[in-house]
Amino acid sequence: QVQLVESGGGLVQAGGSLRLSCAASGSIRRINVVNWYRQALGKQRELVASITSSGTTDLANSVKGRFTISRDSAKNMVYLQMNNLKPEDTAVYYCNAQGVTTTGFYRDDYWGQGTQVTVSS
Repeated sequence: QVQLVESGGGLVQAGGSLRLSCAASGSIRRINVVNWYRQALGKQRELVASITSSGTTDLANSVKGRFTISRDSAKNMVYLQMNNLKPEDTAVYYCNAQGVTTTGFYRDDYWGQGTQVTVSS
């Protein structure tokens, strides 16, 4: 099992910055990819950023140039640096991990509890 804990959310004015952290713990053979999703009130959950085990990153078009995803493998941490925040970035942000369990099965449903990001105009 893998446990994910997000932190770093909060209230910020438009144009400000926040850094979200995702701490992973537990037992897994290999984490292939870690994603950041967000869900705004009344909207579907959307993929914001991804980072693979090899360090390849991908960002949604809506956040390119403003957000950066990174990791510290030694600490089992993944970060989402969010700059130039806009009111439309307001959402609950979730960390998601996908990988191979110690018993050899692939799972894509490891989720954290989420952290609220609110951007005021």
